[in-house]
Amino acid sequence: MKNYTITVNGNVYDVVVEEGTSTGAPVAAKAPAAPKAAPKAAPAPAPKAAGGAAGSIRVEAGAAGKVFKIESKVGQAVKAGDPVVIIEAMKMEIPVVAPQDGTVASIDVAVGDPIEAGALLATLN
Repeated sequence: MKNYTITVNGNVYDVVVEEGTSTGAPVAAKAPAAPKAAPKAAPAPAPKAAGGAAGSIRVEAGAAGKVFKIESKVGQAVKAGDPVVIIEAMKMEIPVVAPQDGTVASIDVAVGDPIEAGALLATLN
């Protein structure tokens, strides 16, 4: 018998392979080993409210990725559809736009920050 460790989609399995047994009968598969703990990324820093209190209108990421560029500044007036932050996901630049007219109250991310879908990027008043 030979022991192998195989990783599939981040899950680690220990597999035992028997040599020289060709009976033609199906062999019951060994249950996968508990996945080994993969190294985890550092926890995301606390939101950085630049320029004061956060606004009541949330601007959230529609996809996971990385903050590529910040298009607006705290105190800047924006119209619905104006880009506030641009995220990069799968080599594409995706603008995250203001959901309605308002003034940027806070920018809660920095260029290069990794983000998850639904993460708070900025707030508007």
